[in-house]
Amino acid sequence: MKNTFLIIMAGGIGTRFWPISRSTNPKQFHDVLGVGKTMLQQTAERFEGIIPTENIYVVTSAEFADIVQEQLPFLTPDQILKEPQRRNTAPCIAYAAYKIGKKHPHAKLVVAPADHVILKEVAFQSKIKMALHAASEPCLVTLGILPTRPDTGYGYIQYLPSEDEAKTVKTFTEKPNVELAEAFLESGDYVWNAGIFIFSIPTFKRELNKHLSRMAEQFEEGLIHYYTAGEEDFIRKVYAVCKSVSIDNGVMEKAQEVKVILADIGWSDLGTWKSLYEIKEKDENGNVIEGQVMVFETEKCIIKTPQHKLVVIHGLDNFIVAEHGNALMICPKDQEQQVKLFVEEATKLDQSFS
Repeated sequence: MKNTFLIIMAGGIGTRFWPISRSTNPKQFHDVLGVGKTMLQQTAERFEGIIPTENIYVVTSAEFADIVQEQLPFLTPDQILKEPQRRNTAPCIAYAAYKIGKKHPHAKLVVAPADHVILKEVAFQSKIKMALHAASEPCLVTLGILPTRPDTGYGYIQYLPSEDEAKTVKTFTEKPNVELAEAFLESGDYVWNAGIFIFSIPTFKRELNKHLSRMAEQFEEGLIHYYTAGEEDFIRKVYAVCKSVSIDNGVMEKAQEVKVILADIGWSDLGTWKSLYEIKEKDENGNVIEGQVMVFETEKCIIKTPQHKLVVIHGLDNFIVAEHGNALMICPKDQEQQVKLFVEEATKLDQSFS
């Protein structure tokens, strides 16, 4: 598929995965699953056979460009798009789409976060191929994950039941309360929003012009600068004045022609320690352990510590124990929402903890 491109969004800082994820080296650049590859590397490899490596573009913060280059050495400098500021996902995708569109105006794009887990990769590739076929029509396409619980941390997509593989989207709902999430699950016509999008460049530009017209104008002005020495300076000026908005809120929720492909692909956004615990293999006591660890009377914990250090744990139940670099965190799993607070307080003590 020579005219199909992948945009990997790799600019987030993953605060909730502290202390492994730091502002200078976030979770997408770590081997969080303990498989010998970082999440960014796994994301790129997931598209092998569908999208050639020369068509993979990574959008990331300027400060992470060297890490991206080190982990994906096949990328040319033009394939690493450096954001001078964080402006959410709409500008991120617009930058890549308009740049790619300069040379390939009719290309199809797959947009994927760098820090999600896909356990069923064969099924995933099949769904991506379906989505690319659906994107031959002038519509925006997304993958919808079949929900397994009334999770309030995800966005939901309601679709119109049909025999078609690509179903018409009726509504988007962002992070409902538990009562609403339970109602969605019972209704049977809602799926989780995976944040994976597929569309052609002409379709994306059409919808951006409709719903975020100023942003469309700003990135359109860069056509003379993309792939030139003036690109970096142009992007710095655009990001200084560009609206910060997600692609979901800015475009997907407002667009009329949106399709969803239902997908059972072993997906997790891996946003928290608890989500990592849920997908990892557990021992006979329900523990997930990575490191040189001895446990006694310890159950339902996730423990991730350095291999060079012996850690002995006795009497913990349902805890997170995570050590990386200069920080150790011990926290009940059901209190993990406090992690952002821990980072804020630790940063006040010393910036090196952030």
